[in-house]
Amino acid sequence: MTTKTKAAKVPNYTPEQTAEMRSAYTANPTKETVEMLAEKFGKAPKSVIAKLSREGVYKKATYTTKNGETPVKKEDMAEKIGAALGMTAEQAESLTKANKTVLKKVAEALGVAMVAAVAETETETESETDAEGETA
Repeated sequence: MTTKTKAAKVPNYTPEQTAEMRSAYTANPTKETVEMLAEKFGKAPKSVIAKLSREGVYKKATYTTKNGETPVKKEDMAEKIGAALGMTAEQAESLTKANKTVLKKVAEALGVAMVAAVAETETETESETDAEGETA
């Protein structure tokens, strides 16, 4: 009968490397910093991102459209337009079938602020993320 011995788990990053990564990324939280750290430690950028995430310091890059605007979902636009026009939820939902450019123009004509919809969506997403983090 042979017995198997478990090999000692070797950490991917030393405590010194982790501290250096935290301080470098906290000082300059950019993709370039991640790439520099990955090259310095001989790791893949995704490995560095994973470690920074586990350390609680990684900030996901915010997506912007070609125009540099924060994107707004058609569902959010339709909901705001529907509320401004006093529509039912079903009626407002049917607006999502329209072209996004048309929805933007209708919202502008009605004076509906789409920025508010984005802020609310981001707050909801952050709340969902916090809730998921607590259960994990």
